[in-house]
Amino acid sequence: MFDINKKIQIGNLKLGFPFFLAPMAGVTDYAFRVIAKEFGAGVVYSEFVSAHGIIRKNEKTLNMIKFSEFERPIGIQIFGDTPEVMENAARVVYEKFKPDLIDINYGCPVPKVTKKGAGSAALKDLCLMEDITEAVVKAVDIPVTVKMRAGWNSENIVSTQAGINLEKIGIKAITLHPRTTVQMYKGSANWDLIKELKDNVKIPVIGNGDIKSIDDINKMFTQTNCDGIMIGRAALGNPWFFTQIKKYINNEDFNEISLEERLEICQKHLELLVQIHGEIVGSNNMKKHFAWYFKGFKGASFFRKKFVLAKNYSEMKDILYNIRH
Repeated sequence: MFDINKKIQIGNLKLGFPFFLAPMAGVTDYAFRVIAKEFGAGVVYSEFVSAHGIIRKNEKTLNMIKFSEFERPIGIQIFGDTPEVMENAARVVYEKFKPDLIDINYGCPVPKVTKKGAGSAALKDLCLMEDITEAVVKAVDIPVTVKMRAGWNSENIVSTQAGINLEKIGIKAITLHPRTTVQMYKGSANWDLIKELKDNVKIPVIGNGDIKSIDDINKMFTQTNCDGIMIGRAALGNPWFFTQIKKYINNEDFNEISLEERLEICQKHLELLVQIHGEIVGSNNMKKHFAWYFKGFKGASFFRKKFVLAKNYSEMKDILYNIRH
């Protein structure tokens, strides 16, 4: 299991609790990051942000980068297809927002991203990956990290070689999700590749993929010797997973979240989303979170259906009030 006395260092950033909230498109906005931080996430990341949108000063894109001091340490994750665009975007993020980290996305497998040569498409061209990475590293004075997949397909597993190259360029930590682009989110993550990467680089390696429980965390640390773990889908509707991990490490009891506490978290999440997106967009965005929050316990389907069928913000507030009273 994780050594509670162990500290990892990413550039000038020292972490005593190296459990990261993964960047997730459409999920890890300000609202979700704040809640994850309140429950103890060590580092949070923005949704992945388009480098082209950043340099064009697209208002919606720039709004995705905004964060509060409470969220630190925070990484802003960017994606793009050329060194020039990524360099300029990184510089804008650094100068305008001053995050603690900039993370390069070499892991997104979605076709609309990869067909333009961004995301995990970089795994098909390690020379381009190196050029992009070097441009970003030179552009900023904060640590640059990378999140990547194992390779494009099972015949082209490149994560270890890519990691060796990236370390030489100046990357300060690598998160590896050991699935291929072709796999998307199917099949199993090959944790042996995390171990192989860890054995071949000196910088911190953060494991990612198929973490659903405390038992999985124990297994990943034992099997891979990774320095930290990034948690994605396991935190959906379950941000208190970070509290559960912390209590486990400190040999403290963790009491399951009650319905009342769950409703309070939903109320806060809804209010934060409305605050940043407005009533219509915020309440629509909350529907998927309601579905996640109300999943996997007795009577959950009843509540989940109520929220998903709610027509607007006011109706959602009424449902929350009526359940609690």
